[in-house]
Amino acid sequence: MTQSATLEVEGMTCAACAGRVERAARAVPGVTGASVNLAMKTLHADFTGTPDPAALAAAVAKAGYGIGQTETALTVDGMTCASCVARIERALTAWPGVTGAEVNLATGTAVAHHLAGSVTPGELAAVIRKAGYEATPVHKDSVPVSVRHAEEASRLARTLALSAALTLPVFLIAMGAHMVPGVDRLIMASIGMQGANILQFVLTTLVLAFPGRQFLVHGIPALLRGAPDMNALVALGAGAAWAYSTVATFAPGLLPAGAVQVYFEAAAVIVTLILLGRMLEARAKGRAGAAIARLLSLAPATAHVRRNGAVLDLPVEDLRAGDRIEVRPGERIAADGVVEEGTSWVDRSMLTGEPVPVESGPGAEAIGGTVNGAGALVLRVTRTGDDATLARIIRLVADAQGGKLPIQALVDRVTLWFVPAVMTVAALTVVAWLVFGPAPVIAHALVAGVSVLIIACPCAMGLATPTSIMVGTGRGAELGLLFRKGDALQRLEGARVVAFDKTGTLTEGRPAVTEVTLAPGTGMDVLAIIAAVEARSEHPLARALVAEAEGRGLALPVAEGVTARPGLGVTATVAGQRVAVGSARLMAAEGVDAAPLAAAADRLAAEGRTVVLAAVGGRPVAVIGVADPVKPTAAATIAALHAAGVKTALISGDSEATARRIGAALGIDHVVAGVLPEGKVAAIAALKAEGPVAFVGDGINDAPALAAADVGIAIGTGTDVAIETADLVLMSGDPAGVASALALSRATMRNIRQNLGWAFGYNVLLIPVAALGLLNPMLAAGAMAASSVIVVSNALRLRRFGRGT
Repeated sequence: MTQSATLEVEGMTCAACAGRVERAARAVPGVTGASVNLAMKTLHADFTGTPDPAALAAAVAKAGYGIGQTETALTVDGMTCASCVARIERALTAWPGVTGAEVNLATGTAVAHHLAGSVTPGELAAVIRKAGYEATPVHKDSVPVSVRHAEEASRLARTLALSAALTLPVFLIAMGAHMVPGVDRLIMASIGMQGANILQFVLTTLVLAFPGRQFLVHGIPALLRGAPDMNALVALGAGAAWAYSTVATFAPGLLPAGAVQVYFEAAAVIVTLILLGRMLEARAKGRAGAAIARLLSLAPATAHVRRNGAVLDLPVEDLRAGDRIEVRPGERIAADGVVEEGTSWVDRSMLTGEPVPVESGPGAEAIGGTVNGAGALVLRVTRTGDDATLARIIRLVADAQGGKLPIQALVDRVTLWFVPAVMTVAALTVVAWLVFGPAPVIAHALVAGVSVLIIACPCAMGLATPTSIMVGTGRGAELGLLFRKGDALQRLEGARVVAFDKTGTLTEGRPAVTEVTLAPGTGMDVLAIIAAVEARSEHPLARALVAEAEGRGLALPVAEGVTARPGLGVTATVAGQRVAVGSARLMAAEGVDAAPLAAAADRLAAEGRTVVLAAVGGRPVAVIGVADPVKPTAAATIAALHAAGVKTALISGDSEATARRIGAALGIDHVVAGVLPEGKVAAIAALKAEGPVAFVGDGINDAPALAAADVGIAIGTGTDVAIETADLVLMSGDPAGVASALALSRATMRNIRQNLGWAFGYNVLLIPVAALGLLNPMLAAGAMAASSVIVVSNALRLRRFGRGT
């Protein structure tokens, strides 16, 4: 039977490319035919047997073309423990074309990484359904995690109420005599012992058939597939107690003398207590994932849009870039934009963590979801939909919450075999009691075996890490600390050195020109030429030079062929002459002798100024001193990092004198100055001798260093290139966020270790206690239900981080 595979191919530009890809594909064993759609950039291959997308991708790569990688997110229902997580991941990664998978028990989601075009979201959902779970591909309008958990908690509350109502009479009949003397005589005098047993049978059967049906429906098929999970343990435990009691009630002659006892109350109470635990767990998980729900609530539903001379109230989904919207006092800003009219103070605290509102006037950027103050504003919309800041933040938080930490790898290996191991222990326990136990041996063996099955809790193991990540990254988002990758939490905790860029990171990034020294025979018009070259640059120094020229009333000429030289400066052509503006290294690279201006440059550097040199037509024309004040929180940030046992470093492209002056003023341990972007990478490599390094930067020239560091931290006010390269984004642009992020990562990892310690310790200690017959199955059920709730509740403590409690 012929089967096919389709892949998206990158790098094809012509029919010759298509031919090469087709020939490479046809050479793969098992491929009977291959065709390329150049317009769609896809390769379709037919196989005689099971398709092998990986072999196909390897052949195409060998031919010199790339295969696109993508990922698909799915919501998964029916997962109850870490064994479910391992089983789904194993099923997904075994599917052709899938290169990796992460499943998150806390969020109820799965992410499959696969070769683009090799598999559809529907096929991936079918793979998960075949493994015994319900799955749905995630769409833009999918229900948020916190809402799903709230709905699950409501459903479980209704199920629990029914289960409790049916279980209470069973419990009172079985245990009433232990609480109220004479209850047993009352039962005997009214309905008799056999009547009481039959009543317990009916009620317990109803408990298992309706509220407890979920354990049977999921647990028994999992058991038959040879892949038991938490539901299987509950189904076996409660089912064994019910079956033994049913035989004792209706066929007591099949049991040895002295062994005719009923344990209906154990079966009913097991189901009820575990339902209680799951309901509390769902509520707690909903609170753990509330960060995204709060972010979603920031987006207003409508906007006041100026169109065709009128102001219309339109859904924000209908906004387009270029629209002009009115923002009235006290309203939330509907979309990202630039202020064109009006002045107001805008509260950004819910997105950036900044406690003080920011003044916004014409030309200022506004962020959708923030709250306007007392003034009225008119904005020109710049970004909408998925490109908007709020949408990107939500996406970053969701990605981080769904990530897996390296510490989770050990948990995954253990939990994959945990349930089978527990079942083996339970079986050995029953055998041991049957062989060595006192009379009635069957009753004792049943109680011990059921207790072992019920006390075991892989749920707590599975929730220990993802729940803490979910709460920790969510709390970070509230504080303006966006972890782009969940594993950055663990890597940041281990950082022993934090290195900073200078301009815009430790300094305000709003430098001003303090002095302009011209070469002999040069007029101030060269400042206009310098500003023209810098006019299109994002660098703070460039903005300072342009502002100085404009402040002097100089008209800027046209600059052509503007080329940014990262770490050096910028070059261009103005009026037919080559212009270079930047560091002394740029002058040397351009063959310019800057000796006539060296004395002025050295003096400015000694005063802590940033020195900018300029040359026109190969001749030095000016040296400009620029001062950039240090951010008010910079010194406190360095002190906080030192108090946390972390060393600090300053890595800057600025002059040695300027960098060392600022480093000394802030108390920074290591200063590396005068380096290009690749020099920053080398400096980070050298610092790694002291341990893992985190680097904090904000500019284009910081992107290589951010990528080279163990943890890259971008100042949120920086460039998109820096933010996209980083592992962590500080939305407020305040370096104090570095110390907060380090403290949060340590608190989160400490919380994870507490959870894992509890989850593993609980099982290691109580499974032997249950095997020795020292635990009643009902107590075992209560302990098991409580264990997951304890783990999630401990994770929720992270919501108080930074609140002084």
